[in-house]
Amino acid sequence: MKTRLCFVYVIGTVGSKDKRKLNTYVGWTNDLETRLIMHNTGKGAKYTRGRKWIILYVESYLTRGKAMSREWQLKRDRKFRSRLLNNLKAYLK
Repeated sequence: MKTRLCFVYVIGTVGSKDKRKLNTYVGWTNDLETRLIMHNTGKGAKYTRGRKWIILYVESYLTRGKAMSREWQLKRDRKFRSRLLNNLKAYLK
């Protein structure tokens, strides 16, 4: 039996109206490439619609439960997400 990895990811974008406003979104998936395409074509989560997203951070897990638990932790870790945004700001300069 083949085990599919589960990925926890943080994606980021520059705001569509205010180019200085940066946003992050945390999620999990079995297929990271397809999920990013969904976010960028307006078929992902409602929050992600209408924006162009890039992957900022990824972790992989063997079970769905562990991935979902880590997703929950990252959604609440504002300091970590802030550091990712600062790295994105530095990259965009």
